[in-house]
Amino acid sequence: MRSKTSYSEAEIDWHDGVPYSRQFGDVYFSSDSGLNETQHVFLAHNQLEKRWQGLQSGHFTIAETGFGTGLNFLCAWRLWDNCAPPTARLHFISMEKHPLTHADITQALSLWPQLARQRDQLLAQYRFLTDGFHRLVFDDGRITLTLLIGDVNDMLPQLAANLAANKIDAWFLDGFVPAKNPEMWQQSLFNNMARLSHAETTFATFTSAGEVRRSLEKAGFAVNKVAGFGRKREMLCGQYMGQLQTKSAPLQSNAIVIGGGISGCASAHALASRGWQVKLIERHAALAQEASGNPVGVLYPRLAVKDNALSRLSLAGFLYTSRLLQQLNLNQTTYSACGLLQLAFDARESTRCKAIAAQNLPTELVRLVDNNEASKLAGTSLAHGGLYFPSAGWVSPPTFCEALARHTNIEILTSSCALRVTRKITRNGSSWQVWGDKNLLAEAPVLIIASANDSAGFEQSAHLELEPVRGQMTFVNATTASRQLKTILCTNGYICPEVDGQHSLGATFSPDETSTELRTGDHQANLATLRRMAPELHQSLKMQSMTGRAALRCATSDYLPLLGQLLDSTALTAKPPRHNADPAGLPWLEGLYVNTGHGSKGLITAPLCAEILASMICGEPAPIDAKLLAALDPNRFLLQKMGLKRLIASAAIR
Repeated sequence: MRSKTSYSEAEIDWHDGVPYSRQFGDVYFSSDSGLNETQHVFLAHNQLEKRWQGLQSGHFTIAETGFGTGLNFLCAWRLWDNCAPPTARLHFISMEKHPLTHADITQALSLWPQLARQRDQLLAQYRFLTDGFHRLVFDDGRITLTLLIGDVNDMLPQLAANLAANKIDAWFLDGFVPAKNPEMWQQSLFNNMARLSHAETTFATFTSAGEVRRSLEKAGFAVNKVAGFGRKREMLCGQYMGQLQTKSAPLQSNAIVIGGGISGCASAHALASRGWQVKLIERHAALAQEASGNPVGVLYPRLAVKDNALSRLSLAGFLYTSRLLQQLNLNQTTYSACGLLQLAFDARESTRCKAIAAQNLPTELVRLVDNNEASKLAGTSLAHGGLYFPSAGWVSPPTFCEALARHTNIEILTSSCALRVTRKITRNGSSWQVWGDKNLLAEAPVLIIASANDSAGFEQSAHLELEPVRGQMTFVNATTASRQLKTILCTNGYICPEVDGQHSLGATFSPDETSTELRTGDHQANLATLRRMAPELHQSLKMQSMTGRAALRCATSDYLPLLGQLLDSTALTAKPPRHNADPAGLPWLEGLYVNTGHGSKGLITAPLCAEILASMICGEPAPIDAKLLAALDPNRFLLQKMGLKRLIASAAIR
């Protein structure tokens, strides 16, 4: 959710090698030694080394007000490497209204070569920081950074809403001094801290200001005044002592995922990266045999002029998938960030492109280009300009699926058709059993259904509203002229640069059609789209031999995926709840989740949704805002039909 006050980049001056904020008139870290200051104020006075050496739970969460140069994050990461259990995970949440540019943060962090390993990984992903939530994952999932770009008092309520199960373990109250940054140090900040804290939550801050101490105490924190660092005589630290809550106990870390496409493989990968043992069930003899089996898939965010859930999910998903692909290290024959031109082919589209370009988005992410620049970027003559996405590109979906599933914690069961699901309840809890014709395929306390249109084929998920949409791609042999194409061209269809001697064109959109036979008419429709985008390319390719592939997408009526825990629809309809019912009291199917309905955007939405789902299952902060999380609720159509629309938002974030 975009903050009420849109962010702007930090304005930096350099004083003797130390970054100085022009916006706040203050330095980012101590000129004596920023690294030692971080260790003294935040690491030592949250007792992190001692707590991490004796860590019992599977993960630890730190929240910070003011990411700045990222120094606190990197120092915490280094300490975690040195003393935390090897199987534990650190989740670091940080809010920043004025993020530093990539160049400035690189210069600032160059002061500490001892942080080089962590710094280089951060800098590789520290790009395209738009308003809202950003999820960055390091060291194969051992370290997770969630950056919230926006005003802290806008972002913390969103965090408070989607972090209901487990709480913050330690607070780094950073940011510029209260006298120079009074908008941050409000009572609402401390009240939201209290909402997010539990019985063992600690805090530390460099300031010793009286108004900060009083506000913390008012919110329920015990506050101690101790020796500060360097020229700062005193600082504050303490522990939450308000209405005490305990952290939720972790679930058994065994899960089943049904479906070997992008959604299923990404869901298995997200849990496996958290140390879970996952059985991935696929009915075909290999992964990615349905819609995820297309040889080429296009990666770009379809942005809207007005802020809406679909546009926010598209942008967040694109950024997450781009970072994930970077970590998977696919080679250039299976993934290319070659750039994409979304052409303004008519007056309406031109107006839309100009409106999007006028939004507060980094130019490194998207910018408006005229037809001359578009032609140079594409390597072919174009009559129209449009939006240029430099980091967009294409990927081989089957290779993507294989890379996601290639994890030591994932067991793949191919040629295994899941026909029914049953729940087994014992004295020690419950588990889900997945059955084939007569044999038990797998059993675990957590089950994720991610089998596209087949997701509604089980008794427990029959209420899901999914729509099959046929799509046909066309593959055309490249010519000497067409090999000059350097970027993807896109309107309501697309053409990719040559891959293995062929161009991929696509794809048709035929709702409620289930045939996967190739149609000459669909090939002609794809060629007609190419003619509108790039007449010269069309002229070069129209006489070439064509092949293709047709598959069924899985869509929903509002074009948003279905993601989250399922309700027992039979129990819900038999005894409908009141409009103001407590979501916790609804008939939830414990441990049963879905990740499906991604339509034609599965490459950019399914991996992020898998990360959301894994965070939900493990009681971690979600990588998206609470409003968007509610928009994805898989029970939303059922609740709407029952006149219980008001329950959707609270149910998703209970």
